[in-house]
Amino acid sequence: MTTEAPAAAPPKFTLVSRLLHWSMAAMVISQFFIGVTLVAALVYYPLLLAVHRAVGILILVFAVVRLINRMRHHPPAFLTTMGPLERKVATWSERLMYALLILQPLVGWALVSASDVPVTLVGPVHLPGIAPHGVTVYAALRIAHTVLAYLLFATFTAHICAVVFHTLGLRDGLLRRMTIRLGR
Repeated sequence: MTTEAPAAAPPKFTLVSRLLHWSMAAMVISQFFIGVTLVAALVYYPLLLAVHRAVGILILVFAVVRLINRMRHHPPAFLTTMGPLERKVATWSERLMYALLILQPLVGWALVSASDVPVTLVGPVHLPGIAPHGVTVYAALRIAHTVLAYLLFATFTAHICAVVFHTLGLRDGLLRRMTIRLGR
């Protein structure tokens, strides 16, 4: 009788990396919903905009911390189920995601700065303006913020689809590398 040895669990990202990842995911998903609701439920616009700004700045801070963490702690090796092309796509899509998670909040901050309205974070806490005031600058930043939002949504969706493919299709343990199950 032959028994198969259980497959070795794929190496995990560091706990800090995993906590930052899932925190960012929750914030980004909430921003998508808030952004859609901002244009659909005008009654709640001031409240949602205030939350949107605060979460946007949190995303910026977390993205910078996450990038620093990533530079200090290299990720585990790619799984053997990933070919060379898929590895390149994964690497470049991750770089794009980091760039968007930093650029999008910065453009939002500049957008508010250009509107000649104080950049209120929470209550009396204000951020300095980072763009000149002006309708033309505001309009360009508004378009850029919208385009970046769609690009971030597409990149985020592609990321989730790749994880689902690996988890349900290939069953190669890719998702387990990022889970936070304690005691395992």
